[in-house]
Amino acid sequence: MAKDKSLKRKKLGSNASEVHAEEMMDAEVTKKRKKKMVVEEAPVQIPQETITADDKKQKKDKKHKKKQVTEQTKISDPPSRPERTHDPEEEEDLSPEEKRVLERKMKKILKKEEKKRLKAEGETVKKTEASGPTAPQQALDYLTCWAEKRTEWKFQKTRQTWLLQHMFDSEKIPDEKFLVLLEYLEGLRGGARDTTVNKALALVEESGQTPEDVLVQQRAHRAREVIQLLS
Repeated sequence: MAKDKSLKRKKLGSNASEVHAEEMMDAEVTKKRKKKMVVEEAPVQIPQETITADDKKQKKDKKHKKKQVTEQTKISDPPSRPERTHDPEEEEDLSPEEKRVLERKMKKILKKEEKKRLKAEGETVKKTEASGPTAPQQALDYLTCWAEKRTEWKFQKTRQTWLLQHMFDSEKIPDEKFLVLLEYLEGLRGGARDTTVNKALALVEESGQTPEDVLVQQRAHRAREVIQLLS
């Protein structure tokens, strides 16, 4: 009996030691597993520079400036590029900002052209006003003043010369004015009188050579009247 009890105690003791040893082994294994899991789950620490709030602001400002420069480059044309014509098909592909820029350019061009046109018209009007009546009109006015306003009339050699040079031309001196001119010629003296008579004789002679020329015959008719008056 005593032997059986001692055997049981030894057996129990050995079993307890084995159980204790197994528990220790399990605890060790569990500890290693947890340690491994902790190592695996821990994030890898990568050394990096610390980014402050000022750095972020500077980067943001740089990006914003870069974006603005890019947009301005797209919108604005280089100075060497010629002016683009207004093409509706190209306008469809333009952004609203580009359309506004194009419209402003077209308005400037139209404004410049309008100024040039007005300036040219103004200069034409000024020249016309400055020139005043033409030489034929001035000569005829001179003759009219002699006939109707003798007290206001003053001799002008330039006007008389023009009348004597064109007196045989019915287009430049109408018939009613020619009758007044004949009265004016009565007072003609000196070399002007002789020159006028010689010119009239030459026209009469020419009319005999070209009887079919109507203009020559018309001039010859006036020439005969001048010869009859001054001879």
